[in-house]
Amino acid sequence: MKKMLSVILVGILVFSMVGCGRNEEDSGRDGAAENENMASQEMAPENEADDSDQQESESGMTEQDSTDPGSSAADESETEPAEADGSNALVVYFSWSGNTENVANAIVEQTGADVFEIVPEEAYTSDYNTLLDIATEEKESGARPAIAGSIEDIARYDIIYVGYPNWWSDMPMILYTFFDSYDLSGKTIVPFCTSGGSGLSNTVNSIKELEPEADVLEGLHIGSSSSSDPENAVSDWLGSLGLAD
Repeated sequence: MKKMLSVILVGILVFSMVGCGRNEEDSGRDGAAENENMASQEMAPENEADDSDQQESESGMTEQDSTDPGSSAADESETEPAEADGSNALVVYFSWSGNTENVANAIVEQTGADVFEIVPEEAYTSDYNTLLDIATEEKESGARPAIAGSIEDIARYDIIYVGYPNWWSDMPMILYTFFDSYDLSGKTIVPFCTSGGSGLSNTVNSIKELEPEADVLEGLHIGSSSSSDPENAVSDWLGSLGLAD
């Protein structure tokens, strides 16, 4: 009887030790997986995307869609303002991949404004990761990338809509080139911006500093995933500003 009891006790002890070992092993695996996931999140760019496209990451560069981002070549004919008869408003925009262009087109359709696309003399790369590095270098150096084409008679416009993607919580540096190139004193500037989720950041205040004699109105931000269908958002925004056609 004593031997049988001893055997039973030994069996229970062995079973308990095996169970504990498995629990510790599973716990260790879960902890390792969690640590790996946290490390991955810390190393990856902060994601402000509203859709699944990897190029929507908010490492600071947050404008992207299916449009070929290499399509904005320095074509002089494409950078002359497209005119609407008698318009006193102009839509000026820079778009690397097409999101901001979609919003700009919606504004043009609803206001009848003329339009001028900011096209760099030296086209940006179509590779997103390379563009990240270029944008970082431009911002750190305060670069002023050259613009192909020009607005010959900007004086006749009273309202200037200015559109851009959010790059590193700022306007792309080529927008600074635009503001350096034209005196917008006395005009009404209406900013609009696309990004995955970082919004306008401090860009409206930056525009106010660049153009202190202009009246800078409330800006519009449209998320990248909504930029393919911006008409309603644009309509509501224009209506709130009293700018609807």
